[in-house]
Order: sequence, then C-alpha cells, then structure tokens
Amino acid sequence: MPRHVGACPFCSAVAQTLRQEMEAMDAVVIASALQSDATRNADTGEVLMEIAMVLKGEKHVSAGQTVKAVYFGDIAKGRRFLLSGVDPSDMQWSCLPLTPRAEQYIVHIPEVAEKEDADRLRFYMNYLQDEDSMLSRDAYDEFAIAPYAALQAIEPEMDHDQLVEWIGDDSLSPDRKRLYPTMLGVCGGKEDLPMLQEMLLSTQKTARTGLDALIACYLTLAGEDGLEMINEEFLSNKKASYADTYAAIMAIRFHGTEGGVIARSALVESLHAILDREDLADLVIPDLARWQDWSQVEKLKQLFLNADAENNWVRVPVVNYLRACPKPEAAEAMEELKKVDPDSVRRANTFFAVPKPAAETVQPSKQ
Repeated sequence: MPRHVGACPFCSAVAQTLRQEMEAMDAVVIASALQSDATRNADTGEVLMEIAMVLKGEKHVSAGQTVKAVYFGDIAKGRRFLLSGVDPSDMQWSCLPLTPRAEQYIVHIPEVAEKEDADRLRFYMNYLQDEDSMLSRDAYDEFAIAPYAALQAIEPEMDHDQLVEWIGDDSLSPDRKRLYPTMLGVCGGKEDLPMLQEMLLSTQKTARTGLDALIACYLTLAGEDGLEMINEEFLSNKKASYADTYAAIMAIRFHGTEGGVIARSALVESLHAILDREDLADLVIPDLARWQDWSQVEKLKQLFLNADAENNWVRVPVVNYLRACPKPEAAEAMEELKKVDPDSVRRANTFFAVPKPAAETVQPSKQ
C-alpha cells in the first residue's frame, strides 16, 4: 500500500482539528451561559449553561438541559460556548467561547465529518484565510492531514488567482507558504513558471519561505524539464546551503512518491549529484535503494572507502544500499568493505532492516 501523504506533503498539522477532537468526545454541544461574571461561582469558576444544540451524544444530553462548566474568562449572560464532554456518568465539560461565525462553522462539522476527504476539503477551503484565526487554523490543519489525492480532486474549485496573490504575500506564515504552492501545483500551469522561478532564485529570504514546497510546485508545473534548473541551483551547486539543498531533496522525494509527474528514472539522476557532496550523500542513499536505482554500486563503494572521521556516518547507509542491491557486484563490494571497516558493516546488519522498495514506480501523469 502507498504511504499516506497529507494534502500538503510539506505541512504539519498545528494541533488536532476540531473534527478530530469532537470524535474523541462523549458529547459535544452548543450552550448559552445563564450567568454572568457577577453571578457565577467566583471560587470554582463554574457557570450554569443551557444546552442549545447537541452535536454529539444525544443519548447522554439533550437540548434545554442545564449543565455546569468551568470557565474563568470574561462571561456575560447569553454568551455561546462549544462544550465538549467526557465521562457520561459524571460529565466533565471543556469550554470554548464562540463567535457567531465560529458557531456557524462548528455546527457543520458533524455533517462534514461524514463526507469523503475531497468533499471535506471543499468545505474547509473557504476558511483557509478566514479572519477568525481559530477557523483558519482548523481549516489549515484539515488540509495538512488529508490525503494528497483529495487535494487533486478539488482542483476545479481552486481559485488560481487568489493562490498566486497569497503566495506573493510575504506576511503569510511559513505553513501557508507551503500549502498554497502545493495547491498551485495542482491547479496552475506553465504561465506560473516565471513567477516561481523568480522566487526560487531570489536572494530575499521571505520570497523563499517554504522552499521545499516552492520547488515541488515548480517541478509539478515544469515537469522533467524543470530538473535542470533545480539541479544547477540546489543539488549540484556545492555553494548551496544545507537548508536549500535539503529542501530540494524533499521536493524530489515528494515527486518520487506522490507527484505523478516526473519518472523516478529522471529523479534519481538528480539525486546522483548529491553523491558528489560527501557531507550530504547519506541523505539520498536510502532513496536510491527504495527506488531500486542500482547504478551507483561503484560510486558508493568509493564513498565508503574515502570516508574519514568527518563523514564516516555515510558508511552505514552505503552498507544498507549494498544489502538491498541484487547485483553480484554489490555482494563483491560488501566483502571488500567488511575488511576495511567490519564495525560499520556489523552495525548496519544489526540495527537496520534491508531497505524495502517503494510501493510502486510513479509514472508521469501530466506535463
């Protein structure tokens, strides 16, 4: 089975989404405060509330029921809250104050939770830049955990021009600077390449925020022809910083697993350039093994033999590559390396499994 990759493969969810939190609760309700700062229990923080709507847990609670919840923030009679409860025998409620817009958003979540991944993203896409930071964060987190295929499925509904505007906004947070180029890779075209290339070559740090996603977007739209510039600027270029090179490797890795645009046979050629940068070679050797590129046996043997105290960490990945390689010359190389550094060979055999091939070779699906 292919590994799960989030809709934004370069993004990480900031927190559990509201949908996920609701799934873990015994009851979730919308309630109105029946007390104010002046009348609630000042010692315990308990506030009497009336349930207005049950979103989950109808067998435990019902609309019109009164409950007590602890809330120490400012409160006024009639203020609305999202209450999430656990332990039906002695329900303990956590409180989240709601604006009218947030309430409108939250009441749709149970319905949205029943939908397919793509349909969920269609709902959350409308809130990615919402003025309510809670909603925009939650929408972003939903994109971060959804399958990449779901992002591809909503391509017709994406607003291309809005994405371009957002990508050019230097004030956006790094997480959005990764998500929006990934989305542009799905709905964009060749006309976006000059803008992306300008950003990739910019000396302004803000223009290159989320570089891994920018490179991946560029390659998605440029196809195999785009590798030449990425190789020259980030992979073969020994003056490129570690961070920039690593971003390019991450983008290549994405295209070798989920991108569906560039064949692995072309991608491994790009990774070969990293083998000439001895301090970074260990980053890509496992990829070559997973993608069953067995053309580098001699090169890797020499990396092992030339390693010194400054970069001897490369030896274990080399051994693991040779262990996975089915070619006779790999077995011959292994015997030679055992004589040079038996400890590294023993360490690789003891602590590391033989690299498994990737589930399937990605074939180009669009150019």
